[in-house]
Amino acid sequence: MADFAIVQSGGKQYRVGVGDTIEIEKIKDPKDVLELETLMTSKGGKITIGKPLLKTTVKASVVKEVKGEKIHIRTFKAKSRHRRHIGHRQTYSLIEIKSI
Repeated sequence: MADFAIVQSGGKQYRVGVGDTIEIEKIKDPKDVLELETLMTSKGGKITIGKPLLKTTVKASVVKEVKGEKIHIRTFKAKSRHRRHIGHRQTYSLIEIKSI
C-alpha cells in the first residue's frame, strides 16, 4: 500500500502522496519549500489521525501558477430587459509534494 497523507490548505483538504502534483488556492508569497498542515498519514498501512492536526508536516514546492476554467455568471431581471454577464477565472498554485 502506498504512503499518503491528508493535508489542509485554503480551507480544503487533499489526499496526497510523494510525487503528486495538485492545484491549491493561490499562495501570496511562495517559498522554496512549503509545509502543509497534516490531518492524517498512512505509512506502511499504519494510519495516524490527528486531533485535529499532527506534528508531522508534508513538504512541497511551488511549480507554477495557473488559471482555472472560466465561470460564467449571468443575471436576469424579468420585465425590465435587464441582463448582465460576468466571467471569472480563479488563480491556483500548482505544487508538487516532495516528502511526507
